[in-house]
Amino acid sequence: MRQAKELFLWKPKNKIKLQDDYIKAIQDPEFKSFVLSLPTTEEILMRYTHRLQESFAECKHCKHCEGLEMCKNKQVGYCLTPTANERMISFSYDACPYQVEKRKRESYQENVVMFEMPKALKSATLRNIYTDDKNRIEIIRYFKEFMNSYGTKPVKGLYLYGSFGSGKSYLIASLLNEFAHRGVKSVIVYYPEFLRSLKESFSDNYKEKFNLVCHASLLLLDDIGAENLTAWSRDEVLGPILQYRMDEKLPTFFTSNLNLEELEMHLSISSSGVDKIKARRIIERIKEVSIPMKLESKNRRG
Repeated sequence: MRQAKELFLWKPKNKIKLQDDYIKAIQDPEFKSFVLSLPTTEEILMRYTHRLQESFAECKHCKHCEGLEMCKNKQVGYCLTPTANERMISFSYDACPYQVEKRKRESYQENVVMFEMPKALKSATLRNIYTDDKNRIEIIRYFKEFMNSYGTKPVKGLYLYGSFGSGKSYLIASLLNEFAHRGVKSVIVYYPEFLRSLKESFSDNYKEKFNLVCHASLLLLDDIGAENLTAWSRDEVLGPILQYRMDEKLPTFFTSNLNLEELEMHLSISSSGVDKIKARRIIERIKEVSIPMKLESKNRRG
């Protein structure tokens, strides 16, 4: 195939056209310097004049670029770069320094697995936390203690409860992202949707999803208490997850609109009837892996 293409290019008529295009292009001193720096012959350069012009234009953009938001290239953050030898020129899209830096900044996100959570939480940081009320200051104090103690002694997660839209999920996600920068892996799941997904995947990847949550170094079960409770979700899912994490001393975080007393009531009533004993066992496990803390704050989603 390549031989046929080369024969086509080097037919007398086509060869003249390639030569003319090349001669016109190298009238630009900068372009001429660009192509003659490649370790190949002018005969080879002629075959790639138009592609080299594209590459030259993109490299020129990069010289004067001040950031990814200013990028003028076809693929933002990448430059079409030629590599030559005595027989041919190949082209590849290479990441620019700004793109490389962006990758470094975002590489920590690979350490956080999210399930049905807002993408904005991937970039949640402790620097952006509001500190305009006493509750948040207390939570930040807990975060600092947790960060100093994690890995050196057993530590508990947080059962953070309070009104809708107060920023509970963002707060805990910012802490887990901080640990992601340190290489600690975490899992953040929207609990009601996680249960639904588990129920639908009995014959598929149920065990994989279940184990992912059980074994996470750090875990956030978001919006617990908002699920439609069944005996199965309480006794076959939540109970075993908490038991495993309690036994392994794995810090577990929760967000909820319910305090622990309200959550216990929620967990006691299912379509199978009322079971206060099993609900109480769940609450005791939650207390073993987390510290309850209330967040009173205005709705920050508005």
